[in-house]
Amino acid sequence: MHRWTDLDQVPPGFGPSVVTIGNFDGVHLGHRQVLTRMVADAAAAGAQSVAVTFDPHPRRLHRPEDAPPLITGVRDKLELLASTGLDAVLVQPYTWEFARQSPEEFVRRFLVDGLRAVTVVVGRDVRFGWQNAGDLSTMLELGSRHGFTVEVIPEVTTPDGARRWSSTWVRELLRSGDVAGAAEILGRPHRLRGVVVEGDKRGRDLGFPTANLASDADGLVPADGVYAGWLSRPSGDRLPAAISIGTNPTFAGESRRVEAYVLGRTDLDLYGDEILLEFVERLRPTLKFDSVDDLIATMHDDVAKARVVLGT
Repeated sequence: MHRWTDLDQVPPGFGPSVVTIGNFDGVHLGHRQVLTRMVADAAAAGAQSVAVTFDPHPRRLHRPEDAPPLITGVRDKLELLASTGLDAVLVQPYTWEFARQSPEEFVRRFLVDGLRAVTVVVGRDVRFGWQNAGDLSTMLELGSRHGFTVEVIPEVTTPDGARRWSSTWVRELLRSGDVAGAAEILGRPHRLRGVVVEGDKRGRDLGFPTANLASDADGLVPADGVYAGWLSRPSGDRLPAAISIGTNPTFAGESRRVEAYVLGRTDLDLYGDEILLEFVERLRPTLKFDSVDDLIATMHDDVAKARVVLGT
């Protein structure tokens, strides 16, 4: 898959293409259903399939106080988009210069001249151009003027039709700690990616050495609690883990941390490594214990439960 971060990187003569536009945060099952169908339709027409997405999220520029936390970082989003079979992704830097384009300028520069689109795939609620002046009727009119068709995709809902698949829904579930529910929408376990940094090393003293994620890790951190999940190393090893999120209230901690204990392992040196954490199931909320002995007993119980959940 071609990965571009600027329209100038698109090779001259690229296309014809089928293009879709969106944030695709999390690349959940609703996204994937649309993208895989688009890929198949483009291949059948002898065209290239392209997704145009943005970094940062547009709301970080227009309404930073209301910007949603991202479910996935750009790197993971690109990997997930690639898995749908897309031919190319343009990660457009979302700047004021870009945002101030009129709908006509955006369509002409990006879709027509840059990507040579023959079909543009959008949702019924599409908005584009300065101050979101462009909508579906605008896109249809511009398509007629510039020679591309517009395919309007229906909303992708749960099998019972009760709710639309959405990144907003995934965020709600993760904020409540329901990582299993989020995985049903994502089609995979939710993940965090970051570098292992030094912590208080208290876990090692308790017999459960943990890998502490740096505070700038990519991905939306779920609600405080203890989770069963997986830790993947740069070598490709995928190891069962109990993952703790919280402030360590038993020790009067103040900073919120994400730390993972690889089940049964006390020999790992992960400092400085970039790791991937995947969340499978929440085992319990964060608790404050009356004694260290009570904490250790509960941690043993957490490990036993995690083994059952992960089948190890």
